[in-house]
Amino acid sequence: MTDATQTAPTQSRALKIALRWGLYLMLTVFAVWYLLPFFVMVTTSLKSLEEIRTGSLIALPREVTFDAWRTAWSGACTGIQCEGLRPYFWNSVMLAVPAVMISTVLGAMNGYVVAQWNFRGANVIFALMLFGCFIPFQVVLLPMARTLGILNIAGTIPGLIFVHVIYGIGFTTLFFRNYYVTIPAELTKAAKIDGAGFFRIFWSIFLPLSLPIIVVTVIWQFTQIWNDFLFGVSFSQAGTQPITVALNNIVNSTTGVKAYNVDMAAAIIAALPTLLVYVVAGKYFIRGLTAGSVKG
Repeated sequence: MTDATQTAPTQSRALKIALRWGLYLMLTVFAVWYLLPFFVMVTTSLKSLEEIRTGSLIALPREVTFDAWRTAWSGACTGIQCEGLRPYFWNSVMLAVPAVMISTVLGAMNGYVVAQWNFRGANVIFALMLFGCFIPFQVVLLPMARTLGILNIAGTIPGLIFVHVIYGIGFTTLFFRNYYVTIPAELTKAAKIDGAGFFRIFWSIFLPLSLPIIVVTVIWQFTQIWNDFLFGVSFSQAGTQPITVALNNIVNSTTGVKAYNVDMAAAIIAALPTLLVYVVAGKYFIRGLTAGSVKG
């Protein structure tokens, strides 16, 4: 065996190692680039106003203080900020949890019907619901405001729940329908032969198989509802506003000295629930998205 044939595998191995480390380096650079704003937010929220004015933007805090976090959460009438996020945070919780649960259950039942129960007009109904997913928020503001007024729930948390459930049904139906079409129709036929009815088949067969798509739907709906601003500012009033509206009020406050540390702390508090959801259940979200991609 010649020296050339011996060195060829070595050079190929060295090239693969170099490419791999080059890829790792590139991914590291991208990760640092995208995480830098979050790093600045966290470090700024832990600094005093004096240190923010005199120090570097990306420098670590010389003295860690949580005063900005306390002000952002509870509020403190110091000429900088008087009202905290705490009541609005719980408003968003009382809004998001029932809205996510209701829209998920309704979407599961709708997807089950249009995917497994063939009836005249099923495709038309599904197409109309799918069309509703692409209607801009601004188009439905006036009709929705009129509807909430007729139902006497305008400016209330139940009214906001109603809005998000209605707007989210199209998406949840789409998710479950695309998942349920991959389940063999023979299961439904066999259950019908055994005497199982509509709800028995749904609760005993389809719902236990739906965990992957339920995770996807819950994450999607929770993120959309928690981060919503337009519906929150349009259909709420003092005392029922979600956390996004309160965050906007804090950041755009012009009274007193501009407290950037409070703004950053408030932004992180508002984003923490959705961040935690993706950290905890992110891998299940990806699995759920691909769970119904192959039929059979």
